[in-house]
Amino acid sequence: MAAADAGENSGDRRPPIKAAQYVRMSTEHQKYSTENQADAISQYAVRRGFEIVRTYEDSGKSGLTLDGRQALKQLLSDVRGGRADFTAILVYDISRWGRFQDADESAYYEFVCREAGISVHYCAEQFENDGSVSATIIKSVKRAMAGEYSRELSVKVFAGQCRLIRLGYRQGGSAGFGLRRLLVDEHGAPKGELSRGEHKSLQTDRVVLAPGPPSEVEIVRRLYRMFVVQRRTENEIAAALNAEGLTTDLGRPWTRGVVHQVLTNEKYVGNNVYNRVSNKLKAKRVSNPPDMWVRADGVFQAIVEPDFFEAAQRIIQDRSRRFSDQDLLDRLSALLAEKGWLSGLAIDEVEDMPSSSTFRQRFGSLLRAYELVGYSPSRDYRYIETNRALRALHPDVVAQVIGEIEAAGGVVRRDPVSDLLTVNEEFSASLVIVRCCQTPAGANRWKIRLDTGLRPDITIVARMSAANEAIQDYYFLPWLDVGATPSLRLAPDNGVLLDAYRFEALEPFMDLVRRMPLRAAA
Repeated sequence: MAAADAGENSGDRRPPIKAAQYVRMSTEHQKYSTENQADAISQYAVRRGFEIVRTYEDSGKSGLTLDGRQALKQLLSDVRGGRADFTAILVYDISRWGRFQDADESAYYEFVCREAGISVHYCAEQFENDGSVSATIIKSVKRAMAGEYSRELSVKVFAGQCRLIRLGYRQGGSAGFGLRRLLVDEHGAPKGELSRGEHKSLQTDRVVLAPGPPSEVEIVRRLYRMFVVQRRTENEIAAALNAEGLTTDLGRPWTRGVVHQVLTNEKYVGNNVYNRVSNKLKAKRVSNPPDMWVRADGVFQAIVEPDFFEAAQRIIQDRSRRFSDQDLLDRLSALLAEKGWLSGLAIDEVEDMPSSSTFRQRFGSLLRAYELVGYSPSRDYRYIETNRALRALHPDVVAQVIGEIEAAGGVVRRDPVSDLLTVNEEFSASLVIVRCCQTPAGANRWKIRLDTGLRPDITIVARMSAANEAIQDYYFLPWLDVGATPSLRLAPDNGVLLDAYRFEALEPFMDLVRRMPLRAAA
């Protein structure tokens, strides 16, 4: 009998089945952490004869979409590419595979694996994923329940956030220039200031807005005075702040759009406003009409007088009131024709353009205004970030040029508004940084827009490399050659006349500075 048992046991010894495990958690407070999931999967593997040879882990990733879930993307890529060294995938349960709002999406990713000969096992589920009718029905129901759980949770979370907003507590987002996030306990007693990136650690703690450093508060108040009393435009205010070497709370130069945001955000008068935009369940971000906003007035300490804030809003509204709906759409169409794309930031950066908030109020949302001019923001406009980076780079390059001029023995005077440089009181120079873009055929091109209002003696054109990561070379263009042409389009190789002005570094310009005698200012 014992011999028979031994023979039976030896016949049951089969090589283990190689498997990969996929674990995911949405947040650090997830009930089942990736470690707990891995423990349960390990026990399942021992019982079923699997050997885990690979782990794919998505930590702190939502299961609503595939976006951001790099581990699952890599798993599917390995399966599709034939690089999988396993024949099974072990997952804790159906919800860890994903809470996709379309249950068919979850089924599709499983089908991709099954088509490649790799089975998916849900270790904590009470059914075998064997392709039977009962298993298929149960999976479909559980996939729908996983998606429904996210929808119900979203409703509950939103209701809780709205309640906290009405109680005067801050919900997410940075404080902004001139303000700080203050942590308070359940009784409202201050506990300390939160730095950027810091979050509360106790469930009962809350966050409110408080005035920032006095220097920042004074800049915000001064900004309002410049706009309301002195009637200076957002561009002029941004230029004045940059000329003083001041930066935003992100350490970046001021722009018209940033100044406009400070002028229109009610948090500076102590109001708590929420749900101005929505991005629920990873859907497309939309701007909500004012009647959908959730608000509590006067719950924070104001750093701007309400009268000043209201005056600023009247000025902004009066600036656009003269435009009819058709006038607004015509201007938006012209901007679209000029840029080829539209965004709230692009609208706010145009001096004589009504603000993006005007389009939202007039047409209900920016997307609706875009639709009326025939624009659908579906393309990838990565170069918008490139342009922002170049705007941030410009002050550094100007400072570099000034430093090299002074090192060469020259004297330079910089206009704080236009950045026009006057060298040795003999000639003026303007610096332009040009982004590299590609034609549909894949050729590199550089489009130079010249400010004809400045009329510099020399324009220093810094051409960026193909990846827009570094300056590739410089063109030194005399006004006589370019003054009649508001823009130039450069290729990698240009005509003899233009190539004569092309240099790899600024040294030829410095030679000109050294040869130019210093003349006393008039």
